[in-house]
Amino acid sequence: MALTDINWRESNFYRYYKEKAELSEEVFEQLVRYFSFREITHNHYLLRAGELSQYAFFVESGLLQSFSLDEKGGEHILQFAPENWIISDRASQYFNKPTDFYIKAIEPSVIVFIQPEFMEKASHLSHAFACFMENSLQRNIYIQQQRINSLLAMSAKERYLLFMDMYPSLLQRVPQWMIASYLGITPESLSRVRRELLSERRTNRGKE
Repeated sequence: MALTDINWRESNFYRYYKEKAELSEEVFEQLVRYFSFREITHNHYLLRAGELSQYAFFVESGLLQSFSLDEKGGEHILQFAPENWIISDRASQYFNKPTDFYIKAIEPSVIVFIQPEFMEKASHLSHAFACFMENSLQRNIYIQQQRINSLLAMSAKERYLLFMDMYPSLLQRVPQWMIASYLGITPESLSRVRRELLSERRTNRGKE
């Protein structure tokens, strides 16, 4: 893991908060001590189970995953984070307790390590940012509720369609076994779903 001298004014990180949270350049200049850009390699761990989560991670470029391990060492993927996504364990930070999860790079990536003070001070300096953070929290709760509902009540096909809607850019970037793990199904079941959807598309084209 190496620090990189990316100009924050030209970064996706700055553009993201400027557009989404109306965070001005003047406010950003007061926050530069609370974030850093770092290059990480494929399979590098940003967080391991048992550690305290000290940062939120913004994906400037590349791809991360969050997952847990069962007693047999099997991965259960909770989330993917491609470009312009933020990933962390908020519960570990908020309650100051060791995390149960891992965060790892699937691709060589440039990641912004964001200290908690960034969010706190930005919210104090900008009302628009504070509103953005509140909306983000509510949106994350909604997404987690959807995720739980999909695992409990949706068919494998419905879960896959939801995945395609949420992560359209990842279908060619992520191995099939990882997608199956995220969906909570076997790779064989995922292959059947993909064949079924392909057959449906061909049938629909034939009716046009």
